[in-house]
Amino acid sequence: MLPFFTKENNLVFCNDIGNLLKKIGLSEYNPSEWRLFIDSSKRSLKCIVLNNGNKYGSIPISHTSTMKEEYKAISLVLEKINYQEHQWVICVELKMVNFLLCQQSGYTKYPCFLCLWESRAKHEHWARKDWPPREYVVVGGRNVMNEPLVA
Repeated sequence: MLPFFTKENNLVFCNDIGNLLKKIGLSEYNPSEWRLFIDSSKRSLKCIVLNNGNKYGSIPISHTSTMKEEYKAISLVLEKINYQEHQWVICVELKMVNFLLCQQSGYTKYPCFLCLWESRAKHEHWARKDWPPREYVVVGGRNVMNEPLVA
């Protein structure tokens, strides 16, 4: 399995996911049958591909214990595993959604990635039920700091 993995600056990643899965025993690799799970903590950042029907076990495809949870690190990992080529559906915790959509985290004015809920409009928190949905993400507006990493 070593020929399928590369180590660069404390990041270990799979450089040929399709052929790795074929080597493991799959007759054919179809990216739409897999999803990407990204897990991060203070100690590590890892990516795993999961089969949609749970027919196959999880396959770890990247790991680092030195990179922090930040835009540059996640961008680098997605680049190294060729996310743009595979276009998997991504499964993450809500905190990671902020990184992928390049939003600020913490107590921000518009924290919701689905709508334009204004967290600082305290007088409307219990009175207003409908908040307008986000139709697009604009860098520099509504807590969006960089270009989104995924569509």
